[in-house]
Amino acid sequence: MTLLPAQRRAEILRAVRGGQAHVSDLAESFGVSEMTVRRDLHRLARDGKLERVHGGAMDTAGSEPGFSQIEVERFDVKDRLGKAAADLVEDGQTVMVDIGTSTLQMARHLHGKQITVVTTNLAAVEELLPDPGIELVLPGGIVRRNYRSLVGVLAEDSLRQLKSDVAFLGTSGVDGELGVWDTTMVEVPIKRLMIAGADCVVLIADHAKFSMTGMVRVCGPEALDHVVTDAPLPASARSVVDGHGIEVTVA
Repeated sequence: MTLLPAQRRAEILRAVRGGQAHVSDLAESFGVSEMTVRRDLHRLARDGKLERVHGGAMDTAGSEPGFSQIEVERFDVKDRLGKAAADLVEDGQTVMVDIGTSTLQMARHLHGKQITVVTTNLAAVEELLPDPGIELVLPGGIVRRNYRSLVGVLAEDSLRQLKSDVAFLGTSGVDGELGVWDTTMVEVPIKRLMIAGADCVVLIADHAKFSMTGMVRVCGPEALDHVVTDAPLPASARSVVDGHGIEVTVA
């Protein structure tokens, strides 16, 4: 679907929120020329909505809700999902934990297990740091302070060298075909590398995420092994789950 210029600029803002995006990536995502993207970035920068940097743009402070604000949204649901997801983890496993507040709640229920955790989620690191039974592996990278995560080429290169028994993913939205979407372009390579490095991929998504979407498709249902949610899946998603043999846990 072709976006109107105003819609495209709104989506560009979502793409760079809390991080940085390159002109070439934005042009490919929206199916427009790099010149068109540069014009959009110039207008958004002129309006004070983002900052131009060499080859692209970065978010200006305050345009993304803070981690602490998002953390308390639907907290009870996230906590139920987190416990159900953590119950899937066994002692001796290596676990990859994605960024986000739902995965943070899962991390809070990992205490007492004898495991290795690989994560770019700095909030999860802070939570698990006092637990001597959990070995923590940080891939490195650039710190997104507002969302307490690690991104960038250093994080991506490190994740390419790592394998895990299970990876836990968060998401901005899930479509009717069980495609997983994200609104922040800079986080997508991290998610894809965690998927590639895991023997089992678990998506943590409350029912609201099945009526939401994002700008970048992270993966399709073929990449998922398990979905942890808080309500029965929509009818369209149930048929996809059955077709791909995906397990579902309703917390």
